Amino acid sequence: MSQTTNAPYFAVLHGQNYISLTTFRKNGAAVPTPVWFAQEGDKLVMLTFEKAGKVKRLRNNNMVEVAPCDMRGNIKGDKVTAKARFLSSEEGKKANQLLSRKYGIQKRLFGLMNIFSKQQPIFLEITPA
Repeated sequence: MSQTTNAPYFAVLHGQNYISLTTFRKNGAAVPTPVWFAQEGDKLVMLTFEKAGKVKRLRNNNMVEVAPCDMRGNIKGDKVTAKARFLSSEEGKKANQLLSRKYGIQKRLFGLMNIFSKQQPIFLEITPA
């Protein structure tokens, strides 16, 4: 995607509730997953869990594609190439606040349900490639 100097890199995602996060297997196969996200400037943050397939794939290849989508993963706009990194626990606190602010009671209920899964939450940051 070409960028203009006055357009934010992730402008295609403004006003969206879900994005399709595409990660890549070792063989190059794309694996899209609809996820919640929060945006702060040209950074996106999201929550996943330690045993999620996307965590394993991101440890091998941090390049991703993001695109607006609905809750079922149906793409609603252009894809943007980006890179992901795992946030420290301190950085994760801010990411969690951003997600809670955006999703409110839904996020809190999601958090309560996942307490019982005993999986460690992992926060990701997505930035322009």
